[in-house]
Amino acid sequence: MAYRLLAEATMVVHFVVLVYLLIGGFLVWVWPWAIVPHLAMVTWGVSSTALGWHCPLTMLEDWARRQSGGPGLTTGFIDHYITGVLYPQRYVALVQIFIGLVVAFSWAGAYVRWRRVHAPSSLV
Repeated sequence: MAYRLLAEATMVVHFVVLVYLLIGGFLVWVWPWAIVPHLAMVTWGVSSTALGWHCPLTMLEDWARRQSGGPGLTTGFIDHYITGVLYPQRYVALVQIFIGLVVAFSWAGAYVRWRRVHAPSSLV
């Protein structure tokens, strides 16, 4: 029972991490300090995708599911829960590009907001 709860909790945390990866740059518009964890998330996301690194959350969930007597994850987290559910497999590259564009847009907006806040005041 405890292993199953751990697996389920890990799955929920993993979804939260992915949502933060997608929208964290917009949170920076309100909380500038959020750029640090968002940069870390984006770096990890790009690295794991480009280099094929295994996510520790996926490994933890897989281990916990196997310890509970259930089947583990036969694929990665995104392949298991998202690809084929939210979008077809053939759109993986398009979805990755879309996510990259959303993150780039959010960072550009954060930079514009930062510049406005830190712009020298005009002398009038």
